Amino acid sequence: MRLEADAFGDVEIPADRLWGAQTQRAIATFGAGEPRLPIALLRAFGLQKSAAARANAVLGALDEERAALIVRAAGELAAGAFDDHFPLPVWQTGSGTQTNMTANEVIANRANQLAGAPLGGKRPVHPNDHVNRSQSSNDSFPTVMHISAIIETEMHLLPALRDLAAALEDRAAAFSDLARLGRTHLNDAVPVPFSQGFSAAAVEIRRISCRMADAVADLHDLPQGGTAAGSGLNAPDGFDEAFCRHLQDATGRPFRAAAVKVEAMAGHDALVALSATCEALSVALTRLVNDIRHLSSGPNAGIGELILPDDGLTSSIMPGKRNATLGEALLQVCHHVCGNHTCLTRGAASGVFELNVSKPVIIHALLGSIAALSQSIPRFTSGCLAGIRPNKRRILENLDRSMMAATALTPHHGYDVVASLIRRAEADGLTLREAAIQDGLMTVEEFDRLVDPVRLARGGLAVVPSIINKES
Repeated sequence: MRLEADAFGDVEIPADRLWGAQTQRAIATFGAGEPRLPIALLRAFGLQKSAAARANAVLGALDEERAALIVRAAGELAAGAFDDHFPLPVWQTGSGTQTNMTANEVIANRANQLAGAPLGGKRPVHPNDHVNRSQSSNDSFPTVMHISAIIETEMHLLPALRDLAAALEDRAAAFSDLARLGRTHLNDAVPVPFSQGFSAAAVEIRRISCRMADAVADLHDLPQGGTAAGSGLNAPDGFDEAFCRHLQDATGRPFRAAAVKVEAMAGHDALVALSATCEALSVALTRLVNDIRHLSSGPNAGIGELILPDDGLTSSIMPGKRNATLGEALLQVCHHVCGNHTCLTRGAASGVFELNVSKPVIIHALLGSIAALSQSIPRFTSGCLAGIRPNKRRILENLDRSMMAATALTPHHGYDVVASLIRRAEADGLTLREAAIQDGLMTVEEFDRLVDPVRLARGGLAVVPSIINKES
């Protein structure tokens, strides 16, 4: 242990830890348990503190020597060198003050190490006077929330969605010459292209990706420079613009100083919007996964029209049983994301006057959703979706057994006649084809021409309807 002092007196700190007295006092108050804030957020503090130091140096609010030490230490934080030096849980002061203080202390202590000074001495770099200069937790923490959400979405989630959409389009192209029995209300419907469900999902995923990118664009407006209550007290003129320029240089992203900084300090509308796109994605993925699970169900006593890749997993009691494991894993992620969005919206509604006081749980929920989706979607895409195959034998069997292809006969024979035909076929255990031929409604050749599943799946009319001709 080492002894370190702050305004309240001396406190003992583990000798190998870079945090300081305020963090150690926070541990005594909040504990050091789980869940902790996401690593992505902690590393984003390195980017934020470095840009702040550079801005302060340019504006004459910090000398070049201290600024250089802070930038170097902050760079190590951003690179992941100090991930285990942030002991506090999510459950702390709602402004994230304690984690901002930890970032200040870790960077200050590391900067002092680099200068050859001992830990805890606060010379030449002080955590508050220098690392936190021109800043408050109230504008720094939401700035880091924005930075981390942008990076994680652009680096991981959006690429996963692009690959998913491409895989869906690939499956649609592979199945373009097939028709399957359509299903509405979970019951038989008319034949449809086997590809259309995959095409629809691809369109949906690409549309959601566009909405997500738009939400990310809004996050580039940063509240840094608002300091404690949005007015910018204790920050030099031009600090916000200088901060954004240096952050742009470090990240290559178009960060901008928010015109009204308290908007992103008291409210978190842009974060809510990004989370909402994650929820919308989860809704779309749930439908896709359930369609795949149902079409592959059985395989012998269910629909069985899709064959899933073998993942090598089976039941603990039923030998050889295969399940839609990756689909079920993704389904649970979708439930998790929808729960996170509910948590986030309640947290975002906790802004009162100049400050929201649920920032840690908001960013924990959002980054948790982004991480869960980013991890599970690629596994589902490569391990399940890309290897899906049609069971052509079962597809044809289901088409043959269904009565709904009779819909194609109604323009020629009328609704009532065809309805009676279906009822008789069902009562006598006949196929639609057998019943139509037995009743003398049409010849084998006529039936096969009119009731061709692939043609029906393309829609439209086979020939000019005879019943319409009669009525006219």
